[in-house]
Order: sequence, then structure tokens, then C-alpha cells
Amino acid sequence: MNNDVKMVKFVSIIGKLASIVSIMMYVSYVLQIVDNLNGSKGNPIQPLVASINCMLWVSYALIKRQKDWPVAIANIPGIFLGFTTFITGL
Repeated sequence: MNNDVKMVKFVSIIGKLASIVSIMMYVSYVLQIVDNLNGSKGNPIQPLVASINCMLWVSYALIKRQKDWPVAIANIPGIFLGFTTFITGL
């Protein structure tokens, strides 16, 4: 197997791993949302900024001539869960 094929496989593995970790990061907001709803309010600024960041990445991924679906899919949960965490943290 030549180096180019190895590099393509390595990049593919890193991309998949990064997508999974990104989704896990935003799903972790669910616990903060539950805490917020139970009266233990957290700081709402970080999830708001994360939500805006995700909106920008999803927009970027979808307006490109060749859509970047992994970037879009990895960031879509962050839009909704970040914004929900922000709202419940107020």
C-alpha cells in the first residue's frame, strides 16, 4: 500500500472520529439542560456562542459548491442543543 492510500485512510479515520466527538460534545449539553430545568442554572453564554459557531459551520458546509456533509452533520446538533441550553440557562 503506497503512502497516498495510507494518508487518505488516515484522514478518513480522523474525520469520522472528529465527527463523532463533535456530536458527543453537543449531546453532553443534555445534562446541563436538565440541570437548568431543575433550577441549577449554568452560564448561558458558552452554549449560545457554541450554537452560533455551529450555525456558521453548517452554513459554510452547505453553501460550498461541493457540500461538506460531515461538517454539517457534526454541527447540526450543536445548533439546537446549544440554543436550548442557552434558553434554559436564563
